[in-house]
Amino acid sequence: MAFRRTCLTAVAASLLIASTAAAQTKLTVYTAVEAEDLKRYAETFNQDHPDIEINWVRDSTGIITAKLLAEKNNPQADVVWGLAATSLLLLKTEGMLEAYAPKGVEKLDPKFVDKSDPPAWVGMDAWVASVCYNTVEAAKLGLTPPKTWKDLTKPEYAGHVIMPNPNSSGTGFLDVSSWLQIFGEDGGWDYMDKLHGNIARYTHSGSKPCKLAAAGEIPIGVSFAFRGAKSKAAGAPLEIIVPEEGVGWDMEATAIVAGTGNLEAAKTLVDWSITRKANEMYNSGYAVVAMPGVAKPVEHFPPNLVDKMIDNDFEFAANNRKAILEEWQKRYDSKSEPKS
Repeated sequence: MAFRRTCLTAVAASLLIASTAAAQTKLTVYTAVEAEDLKRYAETFNQDHPDIEINWVRDSTGIITAKLLAEKNNPQADVVWGLAATSLLLLKTEGMLEAYAPKGVEKLDPKFVDKSDPPAWVGMDAWVASVCYNTVEAAKLGLTPPKTWKDLTKPEYAGHVIMPNPNSSGTGFLDVSSWLQIFGEDGGWDYMDKLHGNIARYTHSGSKPCKLAAAGEIPIGVSFAFRGAKSKAAGAPLEIIVPEEGVGWDMEATAIVAGTGNLEAAKTLVDWSITRKANEMYNSGYAVVAMPGVAKPVEHFPPNLVDKMIDNDFEFAANNRKAILEEWQKRYDSKSEPKS
């Protein structure tokens, strides 16, 4: 009898260990989502799926994109959750994404869904370029607020502008690709040549120029509106300027990495990433989200920003990404800050 009890206890222990292991599926998730938001993303997901643990690998868009490409033949990520759609289009052309139509995908705005059937990626939210203008620091320097992108090339702004390096930052890349679309290829490079003369330095983070402007370290930071709204809500003396020519934008998007050994868990995460609950979570920081009818106004978000979003040619941006970045680096990288 004692022997039988011992056997039963051993079996129960084995089952407990097995169930615990099953309850601890770990997904390696690559992301460019703002670092301060990652804990909230994981906790909200785990409210519905406590059996899946997310191991975040986070960096700026350009660095995560380069890392994924470098790992093409030996993928380390299971899922990409929160990376520029232009980057995911590039990964798609390299055959690096597992096509999958998540449950409920038909509820999303079609422009947030890859056009292949099944889609290779699905969008989450959009982030939009803007200028963060520190009114206090600008007044000390006798500056006037710019109204257009071209205004930023005026002599009065020399040394007073910071923007992101497009090789590192998705925000920097959407700026550059949008200027090439707004002004034409020759006009875009001519504009950037003139702007370069006024740039103090290029950062490796899309949010950093606005953070620096909010802190008073520079009067003008070319960044994105979400960061400006967040900094202004925290009390920074910022004006969030939407240039009259229009503004570039990109989507954060999600995809399964081809070859993942955790395909079912990856599908579970991607299914959840497009739910109403997830879209409501995205809306706490982004005014534009993938599911229609969800978005509520974000405090201090410029009211005309959505109207100023250009008709972005994502295929152009993705297909010409390498050439654009090489040309930009050749012309302007001398002012990039050192990589930490």
